[in-house]
Amino acid sequence: MKKNRDTSDFILVAKVGKSKGLKGEFFLNSLCDPKENIIRYSDFKIGSSLESINFEYIKISNNKLISKIKEINGVDEVKNLTNKKIYIKKSELPELPDNEIYWHNLEGMMVLNTLDENLGTIEEVTNYGSSDILKVIPSKLSIDNECRLIPFIKDKYIISFSVKENLLFVDWGKDY
Repeated sequence: MKKNRDTSDFILVAKVGKSKGLKGEFFLNSLCDPKENIIRYSDFKIGSSLESINFEYIKISNNKLISKIKEINGVDEVKNLTNKKIYIKKSELPELPDNEIYWHNLEGMMVLNTLDENLGTIEEVTNYGSSDILKVIPSKLSIDNECRLIPFIKDKYIISFSVKENLLFVDWGKDY
């Protein structure tokens, strides 16, 4: 049995989807935005053991990503990988312009509103289709014990952020 490794230096970029055909191909469910950006990376790890994998190819067919791992040549082998998570090292991510931020950098940030009230810290970022949503949970310094869902819409609700200070400023009242 493989031992689970610490994934804090890694970021989830995809999941193995269902198999396609008989030769080890599968649908790759990319979490990148846009999904095709996954082809930019090279050092992939799979599962909780973070075992290295080498893609023979990742290609687009009918707006879906189809992949094959070099060492896998049969449908039964690839079925054992279905739903496994695929990671890369965070250090492989490209640097972003000053006005953009990665989701993993938002998680754990303290959230202050325009009145300098502490709304809590960001627990997770999700997307329900229309926009990214920040789940802000209360912390010891929070003004109350309310959990909040704040849309990540720049220049409307999101005023600014600082990765160095681990701080997000929002136009969001405590009573919203």
